[in-house]
Amino acid sequence: MNAAARRRLDLLLRPVVAVAASLGVVALLLALLGYPPGRALGALLEGAFGSPAAWTATLLKTCPLLLTGLAVALCFRSGVWNIGAEGQFVTGALFATVVATRWLAEAPGFVALPALLSAGVLGGAAVASVAGVLRARRGVSEVISTILLNFIALQLVAYAVHGPLQGSGGYPQSDAFPAAARLPAWGRVHLGVPLAALLAAACSVGLFRTAAGFRLRAVGLSPVAARFSGISPERYGVGVLAFAGGLAGLAGALEVAGVTGRLFEKLSPGYGYTAIAVALLARLHPLAVVPSALFFGALEAGAGAMQREARVPAVATEIVQGVVIVLSIGLAFARSRTTARAEEDG
Repeated sequence: MNAAARRRLDLLLRPVVAVAASLGVVALLLALLGYPPGRALGALLEGAFGSPAAWTATLLKTCPLLLTGLAVALCFRSGVWNIGAEGQFVTGALFATVVATRWLAEAPGFVALPALLSAGVLGGAAVASVAGVLRARRGVSEVISTILLNFIALQLVAYAVHGPLQGSGGYPQSDAFPAAARLPAWGRVHLGVPLAALLAAACSVGLFRTAAGFRLRAVGLSPVAARFSGISPERYGVGVLAFAGGLAGLAGALEVAGVTGRLFEKLSPGYGYTAIAVALLARLHPLAVVPSALFFGALEAGAGAMQREARVPAVATEIVQGVVIVLSIGLAFARSRTTARAEEDG
């Protein structure tokens, strides 16, 4: 087996091992806490994949996790620590809502849908670009700026649904999207689900098969070496943040146009933060983000069934996520040390 084949096999097997090991650890913890682990994990799987309705719920949870996971993975791969996917997500939803309920409320679907999705992309990209410019011009850590921008975006949404975007019913939410501004759907699975999968494939091609992708990976591996090669880490840092913010903003637009049909506070249950776990489990590979997002979407969708059937608190899924992250990082660290030792011995 050549080196490239071994790397592909390793990329596939290590997340599987991490997930299996984490579920085993969680089963042990549930048993120690007095819950039946078999029944609990069985309920989790049944709630995520046991029926067409369960699959629908899982796919609807997977879509935003896939796009925000891509946003995080691309940035991390480029050496940019984007912790702001949550703020970019809700800003995209906000911009899309403005277009759908205020600017183009009477427009036909072929005008309203592209416009609101584009607005979502622009909203997320605008927020992320602020962090990118601060990083490039003033040396401000993007970790700090993106975290703070999350709070600003969340409060901006709260202000909007209590003020200028508040619907006619008087509740802290926007008016419902007109029918022309709702995404086409099969049952409840909207067009954004296959679109997100196609974007994952496109990001993989762009990252590994284009000159721009090569430069992004070069910046991520060594900004100093990239600079000596004529590649500007600052410029590419701003660019990848803007692109990633656009992906997260698109996720927000798809959520309001395809799932909720309106904007309200706490639209996101933490998709932008779970996206970090999605990206880490995928080892920052765009195609691997697809099954990783599906796994975390299944956790989100199956948590309610686990709570109902086995009386296990739904927050137990957060334990699974934490264990997956720890095991993924641990396996990666162990592998890197083994590789480095082999190179030294060889």
